[in-house]
Amino acid sequence: MTNHELFGRAKAVMPGGVNSPVRAFNSVGIEPFIVKSANGDKITDVEGNSYVDFVCSFGPNILGHGDERVVKAIHNAVENGLTYGATCENEIKLCEMIKDATPSAEKVRLVNSGTEAVMSAVRLARGYTGKNYIIKFAGCYHGHSDSLLVKGGSGLLTDSLPNSNGVPGEFTKYTLVANYNDKKSVEELYSKFGDDIAAVVVEPVAANMGVVLPNDGFLPFLRKITKDNNSLLIFDEVITGFRLGYNSAQGYFGVTPDITTLGKIIGGGLPVGAYCASDEIMNLVAPVGNVYQAGTLSGNPITVAAGLVTLEILKENPNIYDEIESKAKRIATAFNAAFGDMAHANQIGSLLTFFFTDKSVTSFSDVQKCDTAEFAEFFRFMLSCGFYIPPSQFEAMFVSTKHSDADIDDFISAIEEFANGI
Repeated sequence: MTNHELFGRAKAVMPGGVNSPVRAFNSVGIEPFIVKSANGDKITDVEGNSYVDFVCSFGPNILGHGDERVVKAIHNAVENGLTYGATCENEIKLCEMIKDATPSAEKVRLVNSGTEAVMSAVRLARGYTGKNYIIKFAGCYHGHSDSLLVKGGSGLLTDSLPNSNGVPGEFTKYTLVANYNDKKSVEELYSKFGDDIAAVVVEPVAANMGVVLPNDGFLPFLRKITKDNNSLLIFDEVITGFRLGYNSAQGYFGVTPDITTLGKIIGGGLPVGAYCASDEIMNLVAPVGNVYQAGTLSGNPITVAAGLVTLEILKENPNIYDEIESKAKRIATAFNAAFGDMAHANQIGSLLTFFFTDKSVTSFSDVQKCDTAEFAEFFRFMLSCGFYIPPSQFEAMFVSTKHSDADIDDFISAIEEFANGI
């Protein structure tokens, strides 16, 4: 069957034909392709079209698709059973690796998604501090739990939704919204609500409104103001965790939060999430303490096997990070040279976003000025050239170990061709 025929079937049984909104390609004006397979840095649709994939499943595939070492670990784990409802040794090993790599971690709780991880971290922060308010930042996305669906990024931003229907106002009344990279907006909230602010939750690098880097001093400022007011700092490292480096964004920037949430890479391509903190904080989590959280498939043996071998590879090959950063930087540099003042690429590590705006992008308000119609045209052109980038102006691109220099050369040539045609 064709992509069109299968998408028609999908729409008959799934909302919008997808199980996550951005996959519908609504903002780029075409129907999505339907995947048949993926290997290395390529993804292939049911009609046999192959694309160099810079989406990387929105972040998990740092080793590319189908890394043979990860696949072997999964096969070995499957032979011993799919799920136990009890702890297995690889769970312990994975948590030990996360603890050793993550400056803020002394204990780790595995869950099944980034949404679960952040939802649980917020509950834990409130339980630890005895306070109610949470500060988040406009344009940052922390999963789809009710209290955090306020001025979110990712699919909410792609579909121009400031919030979500179905969330009573009572559920979000303790959620305060500041502006990313704007110290004053945070100070104003603390001056008004400081005695009852449990935590600030932040993407250390905003990646769900496209990649927006923290200004110099912004993360240390958040660390100081939370400490000064006896509230906690939560780093949402679902995207940046093990992506910016083996010690994640907190190691990259030298700022240690109180609680860290993780996902994506730590599952090796399978569903996963985690939250971690000091012994003092984590010992409030059930069954030790009274902050409750549970999950039937948490610590799933197949997922932890994939995650464990992925982290082992990253630990044993630290040069990986320099290599994929170099490739991402080469793409960003070429994009900026090709477009001049017409568009700008933001890049850090192996993450990058092409912003179609004539101004540099350092805030959510800058992001909102992007020309989404021009981005959609760019997306369609790149797809026609055999390159799959995120189907939204407001998502991050990723580079993996499997992206070859030749494919990046061809990608840059396509970028230059589009820019020259404007």
